[in-house]
Amino acid sequence: MPTIEIGQNEFLLDGKPFRILAGAMHYFRVHPEYWKDRLLKMRAMGLNTLETYVAWNLHEPQPGEFQFTGWLDLERYIEMASELGLYVIVRPGPYICSEWEFGGLPAWLLKDPGMRLRCLYQPYLDAVDRYFDAVFQKLVPLQITRGGPVIAFQVENEYGSYGNDQKYLKYLEVGMRNRGVDVLLLTSDGPSDEMLQYGTLPHLFKTVNFGSRASEAFKKLREYQPDGPLMCTEFWNGWFDHWGERHHTRPAHDAAQALEEILEQGASVSLYMFHGGTNFGFMNGANAAPGPRYQATVTSYDYDAPLDEAGRPTPKYHAFREVLGKFTDLPLEDLPEDAPAMALGEVELTQVVELEHSLEALSGEVQSAVPETMEALGQNYGFIFYRTQVSGPREDAPLRVLGVHDRAQVFLDDEEIGILERESPGKTLSITIPPQGSTLEFLVENMGRVNYGPELADPKGIIGGVLLGQQYLFNWSMFPLPLDDLSGLRFETRRPVRWPAFFRGVFSVERPADTYLALPHWNKGVVWINGFNLGRYWKRGPQKTLYLPGPLLKPGENEIIVLELHGVRKPVVEFRDEADLG
Repeated sequence: MPTIEIGQNEFLLDGKPFRILAGAMHYFRVHPEYWKDRLLKMRAMGLNTLETYVAWNLHEPQPGEFQFTGWLDLERYIEMASELGLYVIVRPGPYICSEWEFGGLPAWLLKDPGMRLRCLYQPYLDAVDRYFDAVFQKLVPLQITRGGPVIAFQVENEYGSYGNDQKYLKYLEVGMRNRGVDVLLLTSDGPSDEMLQYGTLPHLFKTVNFGSRASEAFKKLREYQPDGPLMCTEFWNGWFDHWGERHHTRPAHDAAQALEEILEQGASVSLYMFHGGTNFGFMNGANAAPGPRYQATVTSYDYDAPLDEAGRPTPKYHAFREVLGKFTDLPLEDLPEDAPAMALGEVELTQVVELEHSLEALSGEVQSAVPETMEALGQNYGFIFYRTQVSGPREDAPLRVLGVHDRAQVFLDDEEIGILERESPGKTLSITIPPQGSTLEFLVENMGRVNYGPELADPKGIIGGVLLGQQYLFNWSMFPLPLDDLSGLRFETRRPVRWPAFFRGVFSVERPADTYLALPHWNKGVVWINGFNLGRYWKRGPQKTLYLPGPLLKPGENEIIVLELHGVRKPVVEFRDEADLG
């Protein structure tokens, strides 16, 4: 029976020394038709192992409803890696961080107002157990001990950065073993005392995550694990972007030098990321810090990785391959050809319908004394619309929302009067109510749940109520807008009279290929191509184009729908053959 074991200073694969040279690539961020291309490029660079997270929120979108097909065919992804000669490390969570919505936790966990995450809170553990039952039924037969390629699983993820409930870690470990896991179990944490004290268990194999100063990181690891191989499970060779920041890059020579330092220590490594891919739809995460400081991650997860967002080798790819060639035999095969990119030019979106006129087509009205959160209404992602009537007359008074998660457009009698954002919690709007009264409305966007740190429990919508002066406003109508089905929209050929509005256009493709969608005349919103949610755009940047994989297109006529929140100079988009990430 094949085995993976811990030796004195190295891994032993079937009893022989083995250095793990891995690359992180997440099936849920890459179109399935491109999995093989990316995996071939992984092997050609000199790597021998695929490392992937598992996104619980995608696999169990509603409690007890599991999905493992198409983009979520985890078994096929791992089997494909095996067919191409790669081993696999799986990081099943339940929490994965990864700049992914809610760190991969399903949003419906927060319907429980007392939910406590990542600890021995029984309702949370019950949900984890159900998820583990489903996912390990798929994964256990793929272990190397059963003839598959999986050589290791991770227990939780960087837990030392969050908490110290080691009984919880033990619960997860036992749960994995009881479900048939018999390969190596590992943990990964930052190279610091508090993280290595609480992110692991004494008998579990420990690894560290860092982007530089390997000697220093491994020295700290040796204080907690004197023997066994050294491993960096996340070598951060690039970084991710938040809206409103500059686009992060790291020089190829600098990252290659840091990689060489790791390998000179005799260590194993996993490149985070080898290929980043895309946070399609509403799946981007966010960071939050005291202040408060809320930072939503952009749609692209290019990460300045060895393969760019479209899977093309970058200078970093070739620099890393040169370094790896000093420590392992490189394959002699040629790289697969890159998928061609096409520039279709401008496309005019000639049809439109206002969001306000589409509420009943997209949703059902819910009434409540207080504005409820998305989670309370059973909604996971998207937007939520709130409406109430305010009697008059009322003199000028401050309008304040207690907890906007994350961004609200405010309307008074059909006119937008301002924007309230989570990162400016003290902001108020001043309004006057005429004698006949007014209609007050909020469109709140879930910009992505926090994926890292103590603010992880992150409900969306209006969290704590609405005040006019010192008076709470009660009696609300609400329309959940997950926007996962736009078939009910009724478009017309005219100009919009009120924002937000949906625009629709069609464009022809002779031979589908990758392309990049630019919206230079637009402000902020979401794009769908042939019903697929491509992601968010925002003139705030840094990202200026959205990556559109060729397999999402079809020969002949294709449909584009854009939800624009604030207005557009002209309803024209551009399809380009190059990305612009800022």
